[in-house]
Amino acid sequence: MFLLNAFVNLSKIDAIQQKTADTNKVSLLIDMCDQYSIVYDILWALSFNHDIQQQLRSNASFMAKLVYLPKVCDDQQIRKITYGLLWNLDTNHTDRQLSLIDNKENFDIMISYSHKDEIICRRIYEQLVDVGWRVWIDFDQMHGNVMDAMAQAIEQSNTIIICMSEEYRKSNYCRAEANYAFQRGTRIVPILLQEHYHPDGWLLFIVSQFIFVDFTRCEFSQAIEILIKELKAPDISEIRVLSVTSDEEVNEINSFVTMSPEPSPSLVLPKDILNWTQTHVQNWLISNSLLQMSRLFANCDGQSLMYMSEMLENLQLQQVISLLQEDSLRRTSQSLSLVEFTYFRSPLNQQKVCLESGTIPKSSKSKRGKLQIKSFACCHIL
Repeated sequence: MFLLNAFVNLSKIDAIQQKTADTNKVSLLIDMCDQYSIVYDILWALSFNHDIQQQLRSNASFMAKLVYLPKVCDDQQIRKITYGLLWNLDTNHTDRQLSLIDNKENFDIMISYSHKDEIICRRIYEQLVDVGWRVWIDFDQMHGNVMDAMAQAIEQSNTIIICMSEEYRKSNYCRAEANYAFQRGTRIVPILLQEHYHPDGWLLFIVSQFIFVDFTRCEFSQAIEILIKELKAPDISEIRVLSVTSDEEVNEINSFVTMSPEPSPSLVLPKDILNWTQTHVQNWLISNSLLQMSRLFANCDGQSLMYMSEMLENLQLQQVISLLQEDSLRRTSQSLSLVEFTYFRSPLNQQKVCLESGTIPKSSKSKRGKLQIKSFACCHIL
C-alpha cells in the first residue's frame, strides 16, 4: 500500500506515464483495482498518456466496469475519478454538440484552480465580480458527473484563468480542465499563485505561449489591477509576462504592453553568420517574430548562435530545453515558449546550412572549424 501511495504522485509525471506504457504494466494495475481503490486514481493520472489510453480502451471488461461503477458506487471520490477516466478515454468529447450547452448561462470568465488555493481564488473572484464580470468558479466542489459540468462551464466561458501552483499541476481534474480549454482554443490567462513555483510538465506546455500575471511578486491589489488590465485587453498572441513590484510599474504597464521591438530596416545582415554582431542577431530574431528569443539572447552574436546549434545537435533536446527554461525564468521572468523555440530552430538551421555550404567569403572561413560546446559560455546563457 505504501508503494501505491508513492506511485500516486509519480504517475502524474509524463516520463513515468510513458515508462509504464512501454513496460505494459497497465494490466497489472487493472487487476489491483478491486483490492485497492487508490489504483483508480493512479490510472486516471496515467490515462493522460495516449499509449495508455489505447491499452485501457482495449480492455473491454475494464471499460464496462468504468461505465457501471458510477451507478452503484456510494463513494463520491471514486465516482469523480471514474468520470475522469471515462472523459480521458472518450475520443469524441472535443466534438460535443452545441445543443448540450445552455446558452442562457454564459460567463465572461471561468477560474480554474486547486481547492488548496481557495482562499486567494475567492478574493480574486470577488474582485472580478465587483468589476461587473460574470464569473464561474466551483467553490462547492461539483457533484454528479463533474466532467460534463466542467466541460459545460468551459464551453460557456469566454476566458479561463488558470491558477498555477504545484497542487494545480498535480491535480488530475485541473489537468483535464486546462487541457479541454486549450483544445477548444478558449482564451487562457495564467496567474502564478505559489512563490518559487515554475510551471513544468503538462502545465508548462499549455501556458508557455501565454502571458501570466505573477501574484507572488507584488501586493494583491497591484496584481489584481494587472490581471484586470490583461482581461480587458484584446485577445492577442503576443508573448509577454506581467509582474510588478511597485506602484510606478503599475502606472507604466500600458506602455510596456503596447511596446514591441521592430527590426531596423536599414541594417543589412552579413552573409556569414559568424560575422553577425549582437545587433545583427537581435534584428534577425525580431524580423522572424521571435520576440521572446530576442530577449533571451540579448547578449549573443552570430558565433554564439552557432554554439547553440551545436548544442542542439550534441545534447538531448529535453536537456537543452530545461537549461533554456531555467535561464529564461532567471533573465526575463518568463517561461520558455515551446512554440517559439520550435520556430527558432528552423531559421537557425537555415543559417547553419548557409554557413556550411561554402558560399560565404573566404575571409570568413577561418572562423568556421568545429565549434566547441564549452565555448557557449561567451553567450552568458547557460
